[in-house]
Amino acid sequence: MKRYFLLVLVLLGAVPALIAKTPVIGISAYSEDGRCQVNMTYINSVRMAGGVPLVIPVTSDDAQIAAIIATIDGLLMTGGEDFDPLKWFGEEPVRGLGEVVPARDEYDVKLVRAAVAAGIPVLGICRGEQLLAVAFGGSLWQDIPSQVKDSYVKHRQSPTTGTIGTHSITIEKGSLLARTLGKEKAVVNTFHHQAIKDVPKGFRVVARAADGIIEGVERSGKLPDFKDGGAMILGVQFHPEIITNGGNPEFLPLFQKLVEEAGK
Repeated sequence: MKRYFLLVLVLLGAVPALIAKTPVIGISAYSEDGRCQVNMTYINSVRMAGGVPLVIPVTSDDAQIAAIIATIDGLLMTGGEDFDPLKWFGEEPVRGLGEVVPARDEYDVKLVRAAVAAGIPVLGICRGEQLLAVAFGGSLWQDIPSQVKDSYVKHRQSPTTGTIGTHSITIEKGSLLARTLGKEKAVVNTFHHQAIKDVPKGFRVVARAADGIIEGVERSGKLPDFKDGGAMILGVQFHPEIITNGGNPEFLPLFQKLVEEAGK
């Protein structure tokens, strides 16, 4: 009897440790020159937010992706190359289209769909925001300068460091993005020439640049055409991780929100 009593005490003592488990945040990688890698700015931002970063190698193997999804508590989809427009939203490529990496497209789409189906919260950054459209039935502007005639904001501010903002965005009042940042206006960095054009069902636009280009999206309800576990889905077109690593905590709450949701 004493042995069982001790066992119960041990198990009860383990409960707080289980509850206090630090969320593991998977970070999507890119593949280059025979290596899978990710910028340290993403890793550091997750650490600063209180999560454990786990870099996910590029793969299209369904069993491996399922095993990865079973390991992580949250998912951060990173920036990178352009998407193949013909495969993912049925458009011929325009002249301004940049580098396309089919293996990464496949990996990103499978990974984010699996996370959403499993009820794992997702934060998409730059390409990661565009991925939310590509993976769930929307489309992209392949090249803003040549396709969006009314666009007058410079959305690709290279070669700036990215640690300071270069154009403003307006955030929808009451949105998850506005509540997380505690504001309805922000000045952001910008390194893109693509953007979401058609927003998929189940998502809504929550931030725009002054020229109307979409700068933030989040779920508006259940995704009707895909398996959906109902967790947070949030995407931003700018790079909060660079500003965060530059010592400005203005956008750290985005990563803290991901970690918070991942801990539920």
